[in-house]
Amino acid sequence: MSHLRHVERRTFLTAGALAVVGSFDSLPLVSAADATAASRVEPELAPKPAVLEKLAALKPNQAVLLGKADVVGEFNDTAKKYDLHKTGPKGRDFTIKMCWAPDRKRALFCGANHGVPHRLNDVWEFDLPSLTWAMLSAPDLPRGYGDLGKDTSDCEFKDGILITKRGGPAVIAHTWWGLTYDPRKKALLFMNTWVTDRKKAVKDLGGDPADLYDGPPLWAFFPADKTWKPFKAAKPYPVAIFGGMLEFIPELGGSVWHANNWQMHGTWLHDFDTGTWKDLKANGGGKPFEKEAAEPEQIAYYDPKRKIVVVQRHHDTHHYDPKKNEWKKVLTGDKDDGKSPYGHDARSVMYHDPLSGHGLLVQFQTNTVWAYDPDKTTWTKLAPEGDPMPTGGKRLAYVDPSLNAAVVIDGTTVWAYRYKAA
Repeated sequence: MSHLRHVERRTFLTAGALAVVGSFDSLPLVSAADATAASRVEPELAPKPAVLEKLAALKPNQAVLLGKADVVGEFNDTAKKYDLHKTGPKGRDFTIKMCWAPDRKRALFCGANHGVPHRLNDVWEFDLPSLTWAMLSAPDLPRGYGDLGKDTSDCEFKDGILITKRGGPAVIAHTWWGLTYDPRKKALLFMNTWVTDRKKAVKDLGGDPADLYDGPPLWAFFPADKTWKPFKAAKPYPVAIFGGMLEFIPELGGSVWHANNWQMHGTWLHDFDTGTWKDLKANGGGKPFEKEAAEPEQIAYYDPKRKIVVVQRHHDTHHYDPKKNEWKKVLTGDKDDGKSPYGHDARSVMYHDPLSGHGLLVQFQTNTVWAYDPDKTTWTKLAPEGDPMPTGGKRLAYVDPSLNAAVVIDGTTVWAYRYKAA
């Protein structure tokens, strides 16, 4: 079945693969409409029958090594310099969040390392059925830690923004948990906050630092046409701190930017169409907000059934209810209690598992997986059977809801875990 084209991948999942593996009861069925939508996704990637067989055979609380991922894309000299055409993006220090794009049935990734071996503005997506890393946008020239790098010939100062001549961000940051996907706009949103001396950079490019846009550096990347867009907002707008949280919330019709520390106490809502920001004044602001809301370094996911955002910040668990516009700390944990995992945007990731309705947290330092029940407000440390999780230092992870698997990627080595059966 190696001749299967991407246009047939969802049809294959619901029909052709049945003949190969006998039963796909553990995988969700996908409609013809989904197959049609998937056919429009570029690049086209053919599913690998061996991968689908292994996923189909997964039982609850079982894990399997799926093999080595392919790496595809139009790789420029910068990408090849750092062997991205061989390794894929890898985890990048405080940049380990991946965002599921339901219209593409793939997980998106971007963001920079702390500085070693590179700081790049490339964008990727991972496709599980084909076991493939696809580079959607090749990097511009490497940037420095606090400047635009040794070669700024690809940069310009335009309309108050430092931008590359290909239209990407000339300043590139960690994502922390400031990355989300807006399914209405089919756009990846990135709060691109970094330490670059922008005034000096503007002056070096022959511009006037007085013309710099000084609002939150929110960018959108559109996977379908592989383009970037910077947002410029009029005041009022939030402080773009390090380590904040960006999360798309359907009920609010936009994405919230949240922080609770000395730099900013607030949860703000962004309007994609107008580019404006609104302070939601959650919990009425003041001490109630500061007591209940999550602090920076948090990891989070949106729960579409309960219509809340679940946040883990170190060993504490918080819920944000957009309807009530209220934060609540529901659990206060401790590193020695054995009952609460460590949530940190450089050491762990957390995503919603739609089949169970629980949250799944992968803690890279301890190589553990935890499940969170938001109704009981309890955590359970899981003991997956089968193949052990890879233990590399540059891992990424996400949940693929279409194939009912939590996925850990160590370079090109791919491991999948099934929490519950369909």
